[in-house]
Amino acid sequence: MIDVLLGLQWGDEGKGKVVDYFAPQYDVVARFQGGPNAGHTLHVNGTKLVLHQVPSGILHPRINNLIGSGVVLDAITLQKECSTLNAMGIGVYDNLLVSERANLIVPTHRLLDKASELAKGKEKIGSTLKGIGPAYMDMTGRNALRVGNIMQADFDAEYRKLRTKHLRLLSTYGFEEDFADQEAEFFAAVEFLRGLKIVNGEYWMNEQLLQNRPVLAEGAQGSMLDVTFGTFPFVTSSHTLAGGVCTGLGIAPKHIREVIGVSKAYCTRVGSGPFPTELEDETGERLRQIGSEFGATTGRPRRCGWIDLVALNYACMVNGVTQLVITKFDVLDTFEELQVCTAYQINDQLTTQLPFDLSKTDIKPQYQTFKGWQTETANFRHKAQLPQAIHRYTAFLEKELHTPIRFISNGPAREQIVQV
Repeated sequence: MIDVLLGLQWGDEGKGKVVDYFAPQYDVVARFQGGPNAGHTLHVNGTKLVLHQVPSGILHPRINNLIGSGVVLDAITLQKECSTLNAMGIGVYDNLLVSERANLIVPTHRLLDKASELAKGKEKIGSTLKGIGPAYMDMTGRNALRVGNIMQADFDAEYRKLRTKHLRLLSTYGFEEDFADQEAEFFAAVEFLRGLKIVNGEYWMNEQLLQNRPVLAEGAQGSMLDVTFGTFPFVTSSHTLAGGVCTGLGIAPKHIREVIGVSKAYCTRVGSGPFPTELEDETGERLRQIGSEFGATTGRPRRCGWIDLVALNYACMVNGVTQLVITKFDVLDTFEELQVCTAYQINDQLTTQLPFDLSKTDIKPQYQTFKGWQTETANFRHKAQLPQAIHRYTAFLEKELHTPIRFISNGPAREQIVQV
């Protein structure tokens, strides 16, 4: 069986910490989509570790970690990440596997990403400039290089063919940038990649299922960034929803058991795009500073706002979420009052449905106010220790989302989580 763990907002919900917490219950942790634009932050024994490509089960020596076929892989980022892990005494050669069908990000993908964003001007998406979008475009355009290609004799020739195509595209943007150093780094990283366990991910994954080994599928980004069902066009380039597990790992839907959705107790977003409950005031800045809301991948300040149940209900619906983990409760410890968005007012009409295009819709969030708990929660480990105000808040969320909340997180460390 496979359990799926994914984010329900615009990413940065704390998925990495939650995967690390649940990982001991599984034999395999697998990434099924996204690329190095994901930044999953783990805090273990006082050490902060940000994973971009490696699944978050890597800290547990007995667990196999698969980078699945739906991922776009930056070999340079992967090599640096593995070097960091090795320096921390966390070996990757035994329990990190890479699917041969995962698509490669090449240096000119990054240049195309940059050129495209510059051309958009004020309408830019807010890309992380990691080459994710152009890599997925090559996949759907049937031009991509895949991990399995690096084991073939004609890899260099196929790389040059793809580079030539990219240079022609860059010329249409009038964009030039020297990438010789990046290219040398890329080929060194490809050599490193050849030394890892490269497998046929679909056969390997289905063999684990045949042997009744429990698998945790780890999502990157968040549901509201799904390329089809997110806040288009301000989205990522892959399918971030639970359905992406099947296409990203090559498994049948019948194998999926639980869908564990992760949401913050408030809301954040990095980059451009609609954000109905955004607080561009002192309260928003207070959330940002207390919550250290700065991008794990880019370092950009995150936009902050109150929790949005219209968007969250939508995400639970399209994912088929069976249980919830709500993170960052400790960030709200000092607030006297909390706001929860329960509906949108659009053209004098109230709705609890997400509009087709949030970017071009004038939305006035409708809020319900809750009294804060004004109690330091970071050291609480048991449900009975939680203030009644937290119980009232979570009970309301459960009722509105029609989904049980199983855990709340009250800090970044592995042990800062409470079963409720």
